[in-house]
Amino acid sequence: MKKSNRMKLITGVASLLAVSVLALHLQAADDKEDSMKAFMKAYHKAPKGVDPICKKALDGKATPEELKKLIAGYKEMTLAKAPKGDEASWKEKTTKLYAAAQGLEKGGPEAAAKYKAAVDCKACHSLHKPD
Repeated sequence: MKKSNRMKLITGVASLLAVSVLALHLQAADDKEDSMKAFMKAYHKAPKGVDPICKKALDGKATPEELKKLIAGYKEMTLAKAPKGDEASWKEKTTKLYAAAQGLEKGGPEAAAKYKAAVDCKACHSLHKPD
């Protein structure tokens, strides 16, 4: 094989590899966004007449398993990049929410009040929910 053909082959393979890596990265970002959307739907929304898990947690009625999954979802949110808006604001809000949910699991006199303040949907959605 000639040197120029070998270089073309190497360049083509490198380009294909770079495109594949980029595609995987974009897919991972989409998967995180989809998983966040699924988490919010499962734990912050509910059919009419049924309390969502976040409300059950606030009222002290969530099962230990529901509370663990809620906390795990919030932890994932702290690790994710802001879907929209300022990264520092996203980190602050998600970290506060995660800590407040952990407080619910541990109990304590101020746990419900801290969680209620942290779970302010509009404050987060107005800044960070994608259009």
